[in-house]
Amino acid sequence: SIPPLTEDRRRQLVKQSKGEAENAKVSVRNARREAIEGLKKEVKNGLSEDAEKSAEGDVQKLHDKFLKRIDELFAAKEKEILTV
Repeated sequence: SIPPLTEDRRRQLVKQSKGEAENAKVSVRNARREAIEGLKKEVKNGLSEDAEKSAEGDVQKLHDKFLKRIDELFAAKEKEILTV
């Protein structure tokens, strides 16, 4: 049988989870940056600026949605780990 987790080990797991959540946020931010750079290139290729601004808004909404979801998942996981 596996012994129960110690308080120190729980804290360590929370810290590790927080690091993973931060890495996920960085990935989402990088995807947003790449998408916006791609849109700016498309403007040079003939995409209208209105369409670019609209698409940029959509990208930002997706970015915000996924960052919120990452925060929610981390909060749930933290609670789960710390619950004895």
